[in-house]
Amino acid sequence: MNFSISKSNIYFKSLYDLPHGKLFISTINAHSYNITLTDILFAEALNKSDVLLPDGISIVFAKRFLTGEKLKKIAGADLFYYEMKRINDKGGKCFFLGSSEKNLQLIYDRAKIEFPNVDVNFYSPPYKEVFTKQENTKIISLINNHHPDVLFIGMTAPKQEKWAFQHLKGLEVGHICCIGAVFDFYAGTINRAPKWMIKIGLEWFYRLIKEPSRLWRRYLNGNSKFIFSILKEKFFNLIN
Repeated sequence: MNFSISKSNIYFKSLYDLPHGKLFISTINAHSYNITLTDILFAEALNKSDVLLPDGISIVFAKRFLTGEKLKKIAGADLFYYEMKRINDKGGKCFFLGSSEKNLQLIYDRAKIEFPNVDVNFYSPPYKEVFTKQENTKIISLINNHHPDVLFIGMTAPKQEKWAFQHLKGLEVGHICCIGAVFDFYAGTINRAPKWMIKIGLEWFYRLIKEPSRLWRRYLNGNSKFIFSILKEKFFNLIN
């Protein structure tokens, strides 16, 4: 199953449009789009997400270039704060799955201060690409026993989206939000870009200069690959 930006399933212009009930919410940026080109299960997970948010200025520009549709970037961090405020206002529960015990404890401590009406629980799963059947059973039981209104998954793409997609039916939760690096941002172990850089679409550049050895290939090579794929999709759409 290929992923096509011009034919993608759902993009929300406002988080306030999110419906109630069980939802599988994913985000996409240029890097994750590139992964879909070779990872069939990941492409299927994004295609079948109930909500797919444009977490990257490159996706916003690509969507406008391909279809003329004007969107607003909605980052995983925006989704996180929206959901936490929503359940804090009514009194609800959330569950954090992923990251380290240290990070999760930092998240827990901060959330209890900033969102006192949210019942927070968390679990740090084993650091491995694929969990065993027994590990998956344990993870799902821990989540379902808490009955969260929101499940936040932070195991990085594409692992988090594929795991959520594969176990969607067994999860007794409300919104399922795959938000990756937001765990580190909220824990305070990694700083997010300044607001002015986010506003003008340079959050990717901030991350690059902070972690050049890890991210240069993703942004320099990856962005070239992304642009080529978008041009190819545009050309294909014009002749069909």
